[in-house]
Amino acid sequence: MPKSMYQPNFVRVLHNLGFVFWLSLPLIGLVFWLGSGLIGDQILSRTHNHKKYLQVNTQSTRQMMKKVVAIEVEILQSQGISMVKVTTNHSVLKTMIFEFAITEPKRIEAKLSRELGLSQERIKELIRYQKVQ
Repeated sequence: MPKSMYQPNFVRVLHNLGFVFWLSLPLIGLVFWLGSGLIGDQILSRTHNHKKYLQVNTQSTRQMMKKVVAIEVEILQSQGISMVKVTTNHSVLKTMIFEFAITEPKRIEAKLSRELGLSQERIKELIRYQKVQ
């Protein structure tokens, strides 16, 4: 018998069991595992500069600000801050809370006027102060 024709008995048994097929599965799995790892690293290390903007309807914001019904200011003199609670009768936004690093009433009123888009006279009508030591 020629040497190329002779196969040991265990090689024929392995061939009959589909050894070539079963040996290739781990190799295919290894290739997919390494490939997905490289692709995942590329995706995760990529910088994302997606800028998302919130567009505000300024007309509805102005209408909402006209519905301000009360402004309560708690001045925390020892901490140098003021906590402001703005109450509206708007159906969506009932309460807004601001924190300012201001304790002088005139400056608080000016800041609220700018933030809420209301006149300082209207702010003075609605505002109530409480000083906390």
